[in-house]
Amino acid sequence: MIEIRFHGRGGQGAVIGGKILATAIFSEGKFVQAFPTFGVERRGAPVAAFVRADDARIDLRSQIYNPDHLIVLDSTLLKNPATFSGFKKDGWVLINTRMNVEQLENIKMLEGLKIAAVDASKIAVRNKLGSPSSPIVNTAILGAFSRITGICSIDSILKAIKKGVPIKPDANVAAAGEAFNEVRFSEKTDAAKTQETS
Repeated sequence: MIEIRFHGRGGQGAVIGGKILATAIFSEGKFVQAFPTFGVERRGAPVAAFVRADDARIDLRSQIYNPDHLIVLDSTLLKNPATFSGFKKDGWVLINTRMNVEQLENIKMLEGLKIAAVDASKIAVRNKLGSPSSPIVNTAILGAFSRITGICSIDSILKAIKKGVPIKPDANVAAAGEAFNEVRFSEKTDAAKTQETS
């Protein structure tokens, strides 16, 4: 089983992002689960969303306490130890940030981890998703996630976006494709280099 945990803030699209990722993985023949958890339900408040994928039916119904991969939609959440709670440390930490991977590797919480970074906020603004002060970054981050993990193809992500995003589907598809190509990852890790845009 693969378990993925999203950490974001209200308004960034973590919940819909989880649903789109689950749809993409399901389209490739896997069993999936996708569900959120909320603290205070307001814009800007921390939000977590969860996705599970397996070759067999998933009966587990708990939150994800030991994720294989982390998707961080707001880099300020890197300062929160709860973001890394239970992380298995051999999977990816994908971060929406302007920082480069070398800068991120110097952050204590990220030492020794497989890190990928993409400026999903910039991509979202470029595609007019949300506003410049509050960009919606979920579809962009999914394109980057597809590139670094290969858990599902970028084609499946793009089809799931078209199916699951009623507003500006073309702009959301474009954002995912741009992030697929613009994601940065450690030179120490060459797994993502084998992925190519379809």
